[in-house]
Amino acid sequence: MAGRTWLPHAVLAIGVLVVASASILIRYAMQDGAGPLAIAALRLAIASVVLAPFAWGWVRNDLPQLSGIDRTLIVACGVVLALHFATWISSLAYTSVASSAVLVTTNPVWVGLLSWLVLRERPGNVMIGGIALAMAGSALVFGAQGPASGAAPAPLVGNALALAGALAASIYLLLGRRLRDRLSLLAYVWTVYAVAAVALLAMAVAAGENLVLSVAALGFVTALALGPQLVGHTAFNYAVRHLPAPVVAVAILGEPLGSALLAWLLFDETVGTGQLVGFGVLLAGILLSVLADARPTVPATSADK
Repeated sequence: MAGRTWLPHAVLAIGVLVVASASILIRYAMQDGAGPLAIAALRLAIASVVLAPFAWGWVRNDLPQLSGIDRTLIVACGVVLALHFATWISSLAYTSVASSAVLVTTNPVWVGLLSWLVLRERPGNVMIGGIALAMAGSALVFGAQGPASGAAPAPLVGNALALAGALAASIYLLLGRRLRDRLSLLAYVWTVYAVAAVALLAMAVAAGENLVLSVAALGFVTALALGPQLVGHTAFNYAVRHLPAPVVAVAILGEPLGSALLAWLLFDETVGTGQLVGFGVLLAGILLSVLADARPTVPATSADK
């Protein structure tokens, strides 16, 4: 086994690279005419279908044992996850990949803040420092965003949607704390994904978005479901069981950096000096937050991007 100590690190690196491609695949699907809600709905639907044969036995065993409150809670988790995808994916139609990716990654900060304000779990000084830094970094990103352009036609709207996506992901993680003690991982993930898929399909229909995509757009959405949604987060779940949680948390901060680099290479999206400073301050705040709240679970930074 000693000869395979490299494996968790390799799996973690693959997971970060795969998840960093999420924003890029979404942008390509949008360029081929897919709407953000349709992308989100079909992403979750495809992931649910692929997971179903592996999860069904666990679902059939675990769900009947849940109380009525817990069943309501798991539906709420799915709906909030749907809101996360709806807002974050929509943000990519208005702002740059770099801004969207780094702002949606702020959910560890929101988890700490909500735990403090709602659950009365007072954070330590390191967490408070991380929250303050992240808030300052977010303000810098907003203030330094350049004028509207082809890649970012309404940057303030897109940035706000990305932050809303991070907040929704934080609520999803907090709601899921109770359920994760009562459900196996596969039963929990499949049920939440299925509920989110149904909610997103309803949103897409209500918004008048076309669910029949071009072959190219459907290919990008399928890659999104199989890559970032399934392979990426499975890799994180594997790595966090073999590596210290802070190591995984720090590595996952490579997601927005990887997304920004890919956007620069593929879409010629550049980052200004002011934005770069804001990204640095924001990522420092997120890093402090995840290190202050390191637990033997998948870090909040990886929440279903």
